[in-house]
Amino acid sequence: MIVLTAKYTVQPGRGDDVLAALKRMAPLVAAHEPGCALYHACRAKDNPDFFLLYEHYVDEAALQAHRETPHFKAIIEGEIIPMLVSREREFFDLAVG
Repeated sequence: MIVLTAKYTVQPGRGDDVLAALKRMAPLVAAHEPGCALYHACRAKDNPDFFLLYEHYVDEAALQAHRETPHFKAIIEGEIIPMLVSREREFFDLAVG
């Protein structure tokens, strides 16, 4: 299992726009990506312009497939990334769980 965390620092005041896009993204992942076992987007309690995404993929092929979906390209690359100040991603192997 591959675990991906992504930290989004959003342009000031654009947090609600990113939240709206993520709310459209999550059901598309659930409906069309059987290789994605978990897709959670979290918003910081003390900063509405900071998000943490926490995702599980069954293998590398599932992670690559995620990046090639029309919804990833349209919503993440087309809408969200242009609203970000920074995006940090880290990859892990699930050790316990």
